[in-house]
Amino acid sequence: MFQGRAFLAALLCFSLTFELGESFVPFNVSYDNRALLINGKRRMLISAGIHYPRATPEMWPNLIAKSKEGGADVIQTYVFWNGHEPVRGQYNFEGSYDIVKFVKLVGSSGLYLHLRIGPYICAEWNFGHANELLEMDNLQICYM
Repeated sequence: MFQGRAFLAALLCFSLTFELGESFVPFNVSYDNRALLINGKRRMLISAGIHYPRATPEMWPNLIAKSKEGGADVIQTYVFWNGHEPVRGQYNFEGSYDIVKFVKLVGSSGLYLHLRIGPYICAEWNFGHANELLEMDNLQICYM
């Protein structure tokens, strides 16, 4: 069922690794009983959510900057699968769905990114997009 999505995820990761290779600075993340440790220093991270398809690419730099000014260390976003693959086998990474551009903007601002790859995304997005995924393979879901 998710073979196409696994390919899409691998392609996205490869693209991000390739595109961010020169600007990405690796860091070590671990934890203890009190906090996350980033490069050995305890951190309390503040996250801001930006759903990239719900804004135009021209709005992204300002939204990211305002999040950083407001104290955010992390931008979190879902990967909106139904926007990136509106029809099985046809991929869309342009305009508001240019996730590589969005990720680069977040990285260049000095913030971390929490990428929620799904495929279930919640986000008040047609039952989290689960219906469309299941209907693609003629499966049914039972709501209780």
